[in-house]
Amino acid sequence: MKSALLKYLIYLIVLLIYSDSFGQKNIHFTPNFKESKKTTHKIKEWQEYTFGYLELLENRQNTNSKTIKIPVYIFKSRSKNPKKDPIIYTVGGPGSTTMPTSQYMNFYKYLDERDLILVEQRGNYYAKPHLDCPEWSKAIYESNQPHFDNSKSDELFQKAAQSCKESLEQKGIDLNSYNTNEIAADINDLVNVLGIEQYNLLTISYSTKIAQVLMRDYPEKIRSVVMDSPLPLEVNYDEESVQNLLESVEKLLVDCENNVECNAAYPKIKNRFFEYLKEKTKNPLKVEVANPTNGKTELFYLEGKDLITVFTSASTGGIPDVPFEINKLLNNDLTSVKEQLTYLFQEPDGGAGIGMRLSVWCAEENPFNSLEKIEQETNKYPEVKGLSPAVFDNEVCSIWGVRKVAEIENKAVQSNIPVLFINGDYDNETPVKWAKSMIPNFTNSYYFVFKGWKHTPTTNWGNQCAMILANEFFNNPREKPNSDCFELIRKPKFKTE
Repeated sequence: MKSALLKYLIYLIVLLIYSDSFGQKNIHFTPNFKESKKTTHKIKEWQEYTFGYLELLENRQNTNSKTIKIPVYIFKSRSKNPKKDPIIYTVGGPGSTTMPTSQYMNFYKYLDERDLILVEQRGNYYAKPHLDCPEWSKAIYESNQPHFDNSKSDELFQKAAQSCKESLEQKGIDLNSYNTNEIAADINDLVNVLGIEQYNLLTISYSTKIAQVLMRDYPEKIRSVVMDSPLPLEVNYDEESVQNLLESVEKLLVDCENNVECNAAYPKIKNRFFEYLKEKTKNPLKVEVANPTNGKTELFYLEGKDLITVFTSASTGGIPDVPFEINKLLNNDLTSVKEQLTYLFQEPDGGAGIGMRLSVWCAEENPFNSLEKIEQETNKYPEVKGLSPAVFDNEVCSIWGVRKVAEIENKAVQSNIPVLFINGDYDNETPVKWAKSMIPNFTNSYYFVFKGWKHTPTTNWGNQCAMILANEFFNNPREKPNSDCFELIRKPKFKTE
């Protein structure tokens, strides 16, 4: 009897040692927030805040998982009696960092009534680890050089993806653990760790997907949500991005034609520009540019898919200049084109967040694409023939090798949580029609379209009306915001000289 008991005790001790040596202690891991004096950016001296890192399991389904750290700022409200429901803000991408926003709190209206919490998404630049891909940035640089053989483009990017994947996996990074579901769970963990009873969400572009997952999976503490430039879960982005681009360009040029001054300066500009793009797709435009790195003259051949960047490169502030710039092109004034081309000679950056972007896109977007539709979209429009709508092609995602998410991640979310949808009239990345399609599924929602604006209106520093509306909504999410500034928004006054 004693012998049997002794053997059992030895077994328990061995089991305990074995379990601990393989990280089984993480089975009881609890997410935690640790303050840090060392911040990601220099914060204004007058701004009261707390900075620290949220520590989490990289893989919640694996008790052996290592931990990761996500930087978080908690900016204190300017009010002496702030509301108890803070705003949590994380930006788009995927792969973009939220942390630089910390430098500009004096411009954020939200702090007048509430605390504002900035959350970095796992895998992004200031998170630990950071899923960077310098190999990808180098491939972009090489593919943009004037003597690059375009027939080798697929091979170049596939090699870059393979090299980046190997580099990240050698660091012990689990690429399957970086997606929208995990980010949503991270934010939910942060809310619980900080003891927040109720909060509001501010999201833009890609992060509106995070908002939708939070509303579906963790709705209990969400008081209200702003979705600026919403990307619906149910939309297959890659299948229609070229169509959305051309529709946005057409809308802007029709607005120019309907404006007396713009039409007088640039008559029939829509048809002339689209015909120009078709012609240059067949007979590329030759542009000589001085290479600023060595002074040599380089020759570029530009097709319609290249020249349409006269629209895509413009921000909301640059929209009034678009017809003027198109007219320059039509008159063979290439000064702006040459200026843009000189940027292609700049050395590649470190590929910040590209690994994160690959993991999200290859798990959540690519698997739901119709390859037939992608092929059709690439060749359907003679103005930009050859312009692929896919963010990453199928072979790149096959190399990246992350698991496809569940079918529910491609299904519409329904909720009665108050939502404010905001769009820019000329937004080709997340067009107006997408937000309109979401409204029936969000029974307590309001919708504002900003005439003449592009992507993410709440970040338009030249006119903060969208931010003002968002703040009014947070103050009273059960009523439609009513701000005089929105009534003053008009179609752009296009430059004509």
